[in-house]
Amino acid sequence: MLNESQRSQLEKVLLEERARLLQSAKDGLKFSMERERSIGRDSIDESMEEELFSTELRLRDREKFLLNKINGAIERLENKTIDECEDCGETISFRRLLARPVTTLCIDCKEEKEKEELTKSQTIGRGGGGGGDESMGDHMDDE
Repeated sequence: MLNESQRSQLEKVLLEERARLLQSAKDGLKFSMERERSIGRDSIDESMEEELFSTELRLRDREKFLLNKINGAIERLENKTIDECEDCGETISFRRLLARPVTTLCIDCKEEKEKEELTKSQTIGRGGGGGGDESMGDHMDDE
């Protein structure tokens, strides 16, 4: 169980990160709205600009995902359940929460999940996995 000081510490970290992400989102919106579309440029310049813009959009998507996780962590903090593992119900250590405030798993469950993902990726890598929507590309898990 977290004490009040620990909860305050976590709240401060989460609120600061949320504020940073919201500012970044505002900057990203401004960037996309003020983007110049010069006519008559060569195709290489235009291609590079489109690639930069695409990268910017992917970054914003990742930040939006993280913002949702932060909002969830703040809600769990308010409900005093932030230190409960969603898989096993055991306590998540304060040190772990301080290092990764959006975590929803204790270290044991997280390690087990990573082992399962590694086994799954090795099976797919050998061609043994079924098709489907299993993408081993760039993804963000719950950690």
